[in-house]
Parts: sequence; structure tokens; C-alpha cells
Amino acid sequence: MASRASLAHRLYTGELSYDFVGKRTFWYKFSGVLLVLCLAVTLIRGLNLSIDFTGGSEFTVPTQVTATTVDDYRKVAQDTGLPDLGEVRVNTIGDGQVRIQTRALNAEEINQMTAALAQRAGLDTAEVTNNLIGSSWGEQITRQGLIALVVFLVLVAIMIWAYFRNWKMSVAALVALAHDLIVVIGVYALLQFTFSPASLIGTLTILGYSLYDTVVVFDRVRDNTRAMTQGNKTLGQLVNQAVNQVLIRSLNTTIIGVLPVAALLFAGTFILGTGPLMDLGLALFVGMVAGAYSSIFLAAPLFVDLRSRDADMVEHEAHLKRRTSRKTGRAPATRAADADGEDAGEAVTVAPVGTAVPVSGASVVDPRTLGAVRPDQVARHQPRSTTRSQRRKDH
Repeated sequence: MASRASLAHRLYTGELSYDFVGKRTFWYKFSGVLLVLCLAVTLIRGLNLSIDFTGGSEFTVPTQVTATTVDDYRKVAQDTGLPDLGEVRVNTIGDGQVRIQTRALNAEEINQMTAALAQRAGLDTAEVTNNLIGSSWGEQITRQGLIALVVFLVLVAIMIWAYFRNWKMSVAALVALAHDLIVVIGVYALLQFTFSPASLIGTLTILGYSLYDTVVVFDRVRDNTRAMTQGNKTLGQLVNQAVNQVLIRSLNTTIIGVLPVAALLFAGTFILGTGPLMDLGLALFVGMVAGAYSSIFLAAPLFVDLRSRDADMVEHEAHLKRRTSRKTGRAPATRAADADGEDAGEAVTVAPVGTAVPVSGASVVDPRTLGAVRPDQVARHQPRSTTRSQRRKDH
């Protein structure tokens, strides 16, 4: 007994499929609600920006790093009793340094913090260095990040248009990227994770990942729709088939990519408690999941909506509808029956032009007059051809 085909094979051949395109209205609404929530949370709660964007004070203490170093120095900074200290970010630098970041402190507060940190490390206060990070540095990082984002999106649009020769795919891909970006920002605002330069790097990275997933889907769409007008399937059916064919590949790629990222996020959140691993891990984790979702549920259906408006697609679908209506509207041939319920008609034989008409047997129709013969005439007997001598004998 042959083994049952795998799930991937059944999706690829169309034996099993999910109607992504047909149910796109539901996913549009779901994505719209998600985006509205993310924007609302971002506007209400705002991003928890790191001192790299807002400015602050940074202290570096040479010490032997252990498993409790981060928690110990965070507690020392909080125990100083400085007003409105807010979140204290502590992370290690290699095995011999620890960095503490706080809000911008004045000269007296800096001395108090330096003394507390030096006492914990058993060092002289001169060995603890401090830096004041101005807000202008954060503005510069923000400006450079926005420039990088705009350049990235422009290059993406040009690349997709040049590769697929279809600007509608570029529009669909950019909408998917915008969706991923808003979702990542909204999750940061909801969880109040610190948005640092590492978070910005992670956000730009996942946009590239999302683009890769979208290109894989569109590549299959292009293959399926190459000779579409010569087939008997609509654009939506072919695009839906393409999405199902790459579904397993997209899921496998996403899972394999998310697993190590989840480990980074877990380590940064529950082991280190703060630092670049935590900031980078959240952006990558959320972005990779959102990118896989948008490529399948948004980009491909949106391309169908944009492409279906073209004149050739309108004509193709109209042609398919006409063909379907002719097939469903064709009635089966019926045969007349006599009063006794028996067949009253005769078989009709088409004789070649110039052939003598037989005296008996099936009725014969000249092909030159076939189109003019009515069904009721075909069933009637034709008069028998006889000679004059035969007619005399009959009388």
C-alpha cells in the first residue's frame, strides 16, 4: 500500500489548500484592527527610548563579571536614593567591565553615584568613569535611522519592480513592510521594552527578512501566472495556489529563524534582565513572525486586488464566466417518443455529396442542407423513389 502523500506535497499539488485570497477581506480587517491598536498604544504610552536617544549619564566600572553582577549594580544605583532616577540600565562589557546608564544627573548626583559604585567594586572613585550623553546624539541617531529606512524602502521598490517587471508587486511588498514596522513599534510601546540603537538595528534587519519572504511568494506567483490567459483559472485561483505551494517553506524558514532569536530574547529578558540582547531579540522575534504573516496574508491578496483591475484581467475573467455559463446552460439532447412510449425517431446519416440516396433504411440528409433541417423534419420518412413500370404494377 502506497504511503500517504506528505502535507507539503498535497499543498503543492492543490489536493489540500486554504483559500487565502478568497478570505482576504477577513485578514484585511484583522490586520487593520491590529495596526490601529499598535498605533493607539504607541501614541498613548509612547516608546521607552534609551539614553542614546534622550540623553543621560553613563558610568563604567572595572570589575570581575559574575552571574549576579548586573543585579548587584542595579541595586546599588537604585539604593542611592536619587530622585526620579527612573529605569537603570545595567549591562556588562566583556568579562571585566559593567556599564550603568541613568537619566541625566547634575554634578552632585554624579559624585554620589560614582562613590556608591566605587564602594561596591572596592575601587577608588577615580577609577569609575562617567560620561554625559546629550540629546543631540540621540537626534543624530534618529535622523540617520530614518534616512536608512527611506533609502531601504526606495531600493526595495526599485528592486522588486526590476525583478518582476510589475510595479503592483512593489506596492504590495511596501504595504507588507509598513505593516511589520508598525507592529514591531507597537509591541515595544505595549511592553515598554527600551528602544535602543540595538532595537533600531533589529527593526531594519527584520524588514529585510520580511522582504525575502515576500519575494519567495511573488516568485511562485509569477511562475503560476505566466500563461494565465491561456488557461481556465482566474488570477485569484493561481495566486492562492502559489501561496499554498510555498506555505510549508515559509513556515519552516520562520520556525528555524525564530528559535535562536527566541533563545536570545529569553537570555536577555530573564537572565541578563536588560541590555542589547533584550532589545535586539524582541525586534527580531516580533518582526520575523509579522513578516511571515504579512507576506502570505497581505502581500499576495493585495497584489490580486491591484492586478485584477487591469483590462486584460477583466477580459480574462469575463471570458471564463462566459465559458462557464455556456457549459452550465447547455441542455442534454432529447428524443421524441410516440404514444406507446417507444422511440419514434430514426437515426440520421449524413451522406457525402453526390452519393445516391438509398431506397430504404435510415433517412439521409445532404450535408449542404444539414443546417436548414429542423429536428421535426429529420424524423419524418422521405418518399420512396420508384420507376414508371413499378408504379404500373402497383396499380
